[in-house]
Amino acid sequence: MSALLRPPVRAILPFLIKDLDKKMVFLGGPRQVGKTTLAQSLLKDYSDGHPAYFNWDDSEHRDRLRKRNWPSSERLIVFDEIHKMSQWRSWIKGIYDTKKNSYRFLVTGSARLDHFRKGGDSLLGRYHYYRMHPFSSTELGGTRAHTERLLKFGGFPEPLLSGDETTLRRWHLSRLQKLVRQDLRDVAEVGDLNKVELLAEALPARIGSPLSIRNLAQDLEIDPKTCKRWIELLDALYFSFRISPFGAPRIKAVKKEQKLYLWDWSQIEEEGARFENFVASHLLKLCHHLEDTEGYKMELRYLRDVEKREVDFVVLKQGRPQFAVECKLSRNSVAEQMHYFKARTGIPRFYQIHLGSERRELAPGVELLPFEEFALREKLV
Repeated sequence: MSALLRPPVRAILPFLIKDLDKKMVFLGGPRQVGKTTLAQSLLKDYSDGHPAYFNWDDSEHRDRLRKRNWPSSERLIVFDEIHKMSQWRSWIKGIYDTKKNSYRFLVTGSARLDHFRKGGDSLLGRYHYYRMHPFSSTELGGTRAHTERLLKFGGFPEPLLSGDETTLRRWHLSRLQKLVRQDLRDVAEVGDLNKVELLAEALPARIGSPLSIRNLAQDLEIDPKTCKRWIELLDALYFSFRISPFGAPRIKAVKKEQKLYLWDWSQIEEEGARFENFVASHLLKLCHHLEDTEGYKMELRYLRDVEKREVDFVVLKQGRPQFAVECKLSRNSVAEQMHYFKARTGIPRFYQIHLGSERRELAPGVELLPFEEFALREKLV
């Protein structure tokens, strides 16, 4: 596939710009998802050396930051990786409280920013937080060609925009090494990084099924409690995320079994699991978008009962189920469990989505749809 001519526009961009006029904006998310590029694009006439962009990893920038040396002519100031500064929360609180009428402040960072912002409330009420996701089908244009490109290369900018398989393979290796060898050490002390890397490499084969931490721990020859903690750290580093079952009153739902997915679905070899993860990521992005921009409490769950009937996903808004989704590569078979759960859960809309072109109503409130049409119907971002 050829390279994309230009990066697509991010769905959060207009909301982020609007919020900058009200408070500081914190922009978090996975490593290499494009946070710095987005922040720099908001600076007027940005080029290398722009006086309103500060990266804590640059020694010259650190000196200027300590002296609060930024131009009075600039309205927006960008602080990148500022959470690596000692006592950064108190420092930026003082900056905001004394300069909020003169400047707008955008603070970017990866997992460590999210980790440390939860460690205290000194900045409470002074910022809005956004979680930046990989590119989605909607952001690219929402066509079948865009879906196919995303399924192959994932949504992270470097491999996606290049459209090159060699770039994708090299990017996979580099990302995992940096995540385990650099980012993990920023948030926790872990003795055996090699085992953590093996754990991360084992997770793509477990997508789509209830996650057994005990079995995973046995395979890696580690304690289950250690395995659970490492998975929690990988979640915190935006490598993976987990969803819990939805327990409607009229079904005997499983209680504790979680399912795990990856932020980068392009690592998954099995096509069906990759498509399911692709959809999970789009639904999580929708949930985070509605939380970060509109303040709704959103949840992504799945349906599974003790008889092992299952529907892949259900989206909840303010505690109320909005719709459920079953993923199939093709429409060869209809998931009968959708009818079962439709009659017992009160979920208003069920979709079986696929990579074909057929669309039809299977029953009132139950539809068969191509992924792209489903994305339009439920306003995925």
